[in-house]
Amino acid sequence: NTGVVPVPDGRLDVLEKMYHPKKRTPATLEFVDIAGLVKGASRGEGLGNRFLSYIREVDAIVHVVRCFEDDNIIHVDGTVDPARDIDIIQTELVLADLETVQKRETKAAHLVKNGDKRLQYELDAAKKLSEHLNQGKPARTCQLSEAEQSACADWFLLTQKKVIYAANIGEADLGQPESSLPLVRRVREIAEAEGSQVLVICARIEEEIAQLEE
Repeated sequence: NTGVVPVPDGRLDVLEKMYHPKKRTPATLEFVDIAGLVKGASRGEGLGNRFLSYIREVDAIVHVVRCFEDDNIIHVDGTVDPARDIDIIQTELVLADLETVQKRETKAAHLVKNGDKRLQYELDAAKKLSEHLNQGKPARTCQLSEAEQSACADWFLLTQKKVIYAANIGEADLGQPESSLPLVRRVREIAEAEGSQVLVICARIEEEIAQLEE
């Protein structure tokens, strides 16, 4: 499922009044709803490589995390634990990236050994990333020099993409202070540790609002 959302921009209104164009086309964001990830996706479980290829094509990831209790909505793992859910997704993406990095490292090491010093930065980046990913950490938190970042820019690593965590809360939690929402606080702790952002939403309310007439 995909959704295309126009981006409001007051400057466009001003330009339209000045030039009276025949057509007005705002900038847009395209959201791709990717489902089907299960533990073992990096080894082909579930949608496996199809899932990973979908993510590889996006510019950023909005990770929707369940932060509400509801006995009528069964969680696939039996309990609501946003930290566990985030870890499952991140582990699969890290494992996929680790495979990519290790292949690059092997190739670069061979060429550098045979005298191609141009790939030294690529080899250095691969070594740092391999060690970092092996610790279960995403590539976006790995400290690389500018030259190393440039050397691995075309590797399209999944965990190098920016992430926004959408903490999906229940209707009863709307308007409550975050201090009273332990599941949301846990998501924010994880996000802050890796330099990501958190958006707190109630998807049920958003869905109902979207169906209302103007």
